[in-house]
Amino acid sequence: MPRSPAEKLLTSLPKVTGASRRQQYSASTKKALIEVATIQFSEHGYGGTSLDSIVAGARVTKGALYHHFSGKQGVFEAVFAKVEDDAAQTIKGALRGANDPWEKARAGLRAFLAVVQQPVYQRVVIQDGPAILGYERFREQEERSSYGIVQDIVRSVLEAGTYDLDEPMTQTFSRIFFGAMSAAGESVTTADDPAQAVARIEAAILFILEGLRSLAEQGVELTDPAATDPT
Repeated sequence: MPRSPAEKLLTSLPKVTGASRRQQYSASTKKALIEVATIQFSEHGYGGTSLDSIVAGARVTKGALYHHFSGKQGVFEAVFAKVEDDAAQTIKGALRGANDPWEKARAGLRAFLAVVQQPVYQRVVIQDGPAILGYERFREQEERSSYGIVQDIVRSVLEAGTYDLDEPMTQTFSRIFFGAMSAAGESVTTADDPAQAVARIEAAILFILEGLRSLAEQGVELTDPAATDPT
């Protein structure tokens, strides 16, 4: 008889006995549920996915699912976190070979735009995420992963210039870029031609980055109005 996804995952782990063995099986069951749920949510959306289809795909009981999750939304939240974490790791990987901050910014942008074209990311994060998690929780989850990467990229670009900005102004730049990139991701999912949409977005954001670079090379200073306001 074919083994279940949880059993297949378990066989790849070191052989142990007793409580540790049970813990490993529990962990492999949870991982299998998330993997199956990721496929289900990606292909059918949140509304078209049932707990029955998830447990059937993972070949476990519904009781096993409730051992790890409170219900369907709990499973979705775990899938959302996993998809966002995978996306963050992909973008971080694209940044490793870039030392120049401007090249780093370009590499991060291109990696992000590649991620938002992935069907799983589009369906789970962009389409269903805000509605299922609620806007506030969606933004909190998003900022824990992708926002931190955008913030690092923007900080490195600003520090490469002649700009002497305080932390509040740096945070403002980061949020503006993060908002622009998030909106860009949404526009890709609804575009008639996603490839053309990506090309236009890349050109627009690179134009902005080149503008910052040009100003930096000219020695133009950016100042925080709040820091110079006598009132």
